[in-house]
Amino acid sequence: MRLLNSKKCEVPSHGRQNGGDQAFHGKCQSCDGVEKPSHSRENGVSLKEHHGTCCFNGDHTDALLVDGAKGSLARSGHIDSAGCGHDGCLHGNNGSCMACDDQESDREHGGHTLDDLFFFNDEEEDDIDWEPSARLVENRWFCLNCTVPNMDEVTHCQNCHELKGSEVAGYDDFKTHIAQTALVSADTASQLVSTAIGFDERMLLHSEIEIKPNPHPERPDRLRAIAASLAAAGIFPSKCALVPPREITKEELIRVHTSDHVESIEQTKNMLYSYFTSDTYANGHSARAAKLAAGLCADLASLILSGRVRNGFALVRPPGHHAGVKQAMGFCLHNNAAVAALAAQKAGAKKVLIVDWDVHHGNGTQEIFEGDKSVLYISLHRHEDGSFYPGTGAAHEVGVLAGEGFSVNIPWSCGGVGDNDYIFAFEHVVLPIAAEFAPDITIISAGFDAARGDPLGCCDVTPAGYSRMASMLTACSEGKLLIILEGGYNLRSISSSATEVVKVLLGDSPSHSTGAAAPSKEGMQTVLQVLEIQQKYWPVLVPIFASLQARQGRSSSKYVNGENKLKRRMRAAGPGPVWWKWGSKRLLYEVVFEGLGPRKSKAKGK
Repeated sequence: MRLLNSKKCEVPSHGRQNGGDQAFHGKCQSCDGVEKPSHSRENGVSLKEHHGTCCFNGDHTDALLVDGAKGSLARSGHIDSAGCGHDGCLHGNNGSCMACDDQESDREHGGHTLDDLFFFNDEEEDDIDWEPSARLVENRWFCLNCTVPNMDEVTHCQNCHELKGSEVAGYDDFKTHIAQTALVSADTASQLVSTAIGFDERMLLHSEIEIKPNPHPERPDRLRAIAASLAAAGIFPSKCALVPPREITKEELIRVHTSDHVESIEQTKNMLYSYFTSDTYANGHSARAAKLAAGLCADLASLILSGRVRNGFALVRPPGHHAGVKQAMGFCLHNNAAVAALAAQKAGAKKVLIVDWDVHHGNGTQEIFEGDKSVLYISLHRHEDGSFYPGTGAAHEVGVLAGEGFSVNIPWSCGGVGDNDYIFAFEHVVLPIAAEFAPDITIISAGFDAARGDPLGCCDVTPAGYSRMASMLTACSEGKLLIILEGGYNLRSISSSATEVVKVLLGDSPSHSTGAAAPSKEGMQTVLQVLEIQQKYWPVLVPIFASLQARQGRSSSKYVNGENKLKRRMRAAGPGPVWWKWGSKRLLYEVVFEGLGPRKSKAKGK
């Protein structure tokens, strides 16, 4: 923990609440799913009490200097340059210097996005002192576990019950084992490795630098929490091998993204901070972090295809499934799953299955492969008729041209979706289609933001639910399985869920009930909708759809029969009182609504 300012405690964020932008990725900041209070070591992630007055977690190796209450930023050191004597110099190979040139100092503070850095507005001023949210920062604290804001007088988070002032502990144990862990690569001569993990500490340097009223949910502590949990569970280093990190090459990236996109990410290494969208940030280390993440995913896929590794877990960030052919968005810079899929094909895979269980639709992955029948993309996500971020992923989006039928979207119509709905969808949609497709390797875009207690996803999937889904997918592609971390913003939820999933990779049986999963009414309707659309492309779904329809019909007929019996009993009871025959509902409507006169409303500001 690092004390940011003795007077005013502000924490990084990815978006503002005023001016129409929403913090927390455009989603709710809290949800009804509540976790049990726990302040001791849980799954290796001990969030222990910190007695300081500020919950800001300093995630940069370079010093952050805060100048006064306005919170202007400078960073000591230099980014990818040599021979610069000025402590704050940020000029790169192009010869520009944002910190040394007095005439450019205002531009540095005004450069919130890439457009701002290149097209500066002289009239723009930093008026954060006028923002109501800035004045409220002094009276609230942010939960380290889930980032939800709480009032100062509250000692436990109102969303996840985490203790005020907690911090992640246990990561140092993971770090001490890195040097002792066996390495596996295409060049090393070793026996078959059961499970390999992809990780590099330099990915922790990707973090938001600009001071904002709310902390950004996609933060370095996500990796620290999972790593600490793996070490505490005895999984790392004794049961896993590490993949040597490498940065993905430009030639590999342009197979997935446009050269302009790749270059725009690369240019961020010369900037103090920048934004591709209001919630997708970059700093001077982000380009390298994104290339390391993609490189680890590509090498894991190649190792699995070659038979050197049975399966793997990519503990990487920034995430990738929102990054499309030519745009970075939704916290994502490069599409790690897409890079891994093409690396697998280069290593010999003819067919690749990508299952995306992140609570948000992987619009970038779908865009990249929507015309490619060699890659089957299946996504389970909240959709709510397009009102949930990013708005894509409706059931009727099935792919285009040669790839028609090879995009399968299972769009939940509401929040609160739990284990039973996911398992039901797996049993009736995901697994039958996967079996017919017969992939050579399966890649899971494993976002854990549908987990219970997540501040963005607001769903109810448990660690046991995730482990069962992973176990069900091990049967596909003869166990060749690569799991890539995507989202997930509750540290306890993602660490426990990821640990259970890695245990499955190591051969442990998931803990789950043997009975059939009973879906919710909304879950059943979603699965029926998907089956009705996808049976055109996957004949194996035809009898499944007919069976579920018959089951649904029997349930409906029971309801109708119950209503008819009630009506018959009412008729047999006699004419009833006068007010009944008059029509009590109509009378109530006239008295309450029509009797009040015409009511006109005008939505203000909409």
